[in-house]
Amino acid sequence: MVDAMSEIILINVSGEDQPGLTSSLMGILAEYDVDILDIGQAMIHDTLSLGILIEVPEQKDVSPVLKDVLFHLHDAGMQVRFTPVAQEQYEHWVRGAGKPRHIITLLGRSVSAEQIARISSVVTAQGLNIEDIVRLSGRRPLHLEGRRSRACVELTVRGQPVDTDVMKRDFMEISQHLGIDISFQEDNLYRRNRRMVAFDMDSTLIQQEVIDEMAKAAGVGDECARVTEQAMRGEIDFRESLRQRVQLLEGLPEDTLERVAQSLTLTEGAERLMRTLKAFGYVTAIISGGFTYFGRHLQKHLGIDYVYANDLEIVDGRLTGRVQGEIVDGPRKAELLRKIAEDEGLALEQVIAVGDGANDLPMLRLAGLGIAFHAKPVVQESARQSISTLGLDGTLYLMGIKDTDTPA
Repeated sequence: MVDAMSEIILINVSGEDQPGLTSSLMGILAEYDVDILDIGQAMIHDTLSLGILIEVPEQKDVSPVLKDVLFHLHDAGMQVRFTPVAQEQYEHWVRGAGKPRHIITLLGRSVSAEQIARISSVVTAQGLNIEDIVRLSGRRPLHLEGRRSRACVELTVRGQPVDTDVMKRDFMEISQHLGIDISFQEDNLYRRNRRMVAFDMDSTLIQQEVIDEMAKAAGVGDECARVTEQAMRGEIDFRESLRQRVQLLEGLPEDTLERVAQSLTLTEGAERLMRTLKAFGYVTAIISGGFTYFGRHLQKHLGIDYVYANDLEIVDGRLTGRVQGEIVDGPRKAELLRKIAEDEGLALEQVIAVGDGANDLPMLRLAGLGIAFHAKPVVQESARQSISTLGLDGTLYLMGIKDTDTPA
């Protein structure tokens, strides 16, 4: 509790960063028995920005404190500003800490002033207050442009949106016009305690739709691709579409599977993401409407813990055109996600699911964090979060993980 007779001063310091500055400044404040009510420091390029909210005890004269701080920082070549804070203002600020806190994440190949300006306008219109802004992406060299660059800024905001639907609509419009992904999440205990990530396989972990590649090998590529697109858009039942497509593969030699597996291309960022998740001890899973054979291939390469997919029936070295066992469709994906979480002793709020198709929506909705990855429009509109501008490792930003925290 702040003493009714004490004085509260906000000290803002800026200038070229110097080793030992914070230590020497705190040493001066310690001589006057000053309490630190709040403190924050940021580095932008080589420039330090330091804010300290101090309480000077009633028995101490504030003038000598500020005088010593001023002289010390002046000698160090730093700029300083002192702002008195009324106790009513301080108490109002303290009460604000009880408001809900949310995280807005901006992801793209680059982040522009226009993007931040538009997003900030939406935040203000929704009655939210920006408390903190942090860059999660690494320092970007000027020559690194285009497809492989990554940029991410995270905003911490306080308050409850006036109209969440309107806010999401406005964010989607900004995303479409300015080429940036915008994520809005509640900042709660589970966000900082995710422990499992489950992935769709085709067009998520890998760039291809495996069944289309197999169909090309069988000479029925165009016919199969048309059915695949209808299924991914949610226009026909997934189970029926899978049966139709697998039937087209009847008679395909078994050794074709290995040739297709060797030709598959990992999605941008997949290896970096898996390396990071493994280093941090996350449980990983493939839950796919594709085929187990290719899921096992990826499991071996990426070190994935669980694989659930469809089993192709093979007799005398050739595909029969049928699937063995229960088909892994949308509802089954959600069931499997729940099963793995229960087996691992995890709450669903601790689970992340990533996918691109309509058949992924049940598990995206069930997971604590569901991410539509380079998904069809119907999936983007239904999923709570989406990534369309970056590779699969953009998932790390939605988890609040900085580039500097990831393995080399």
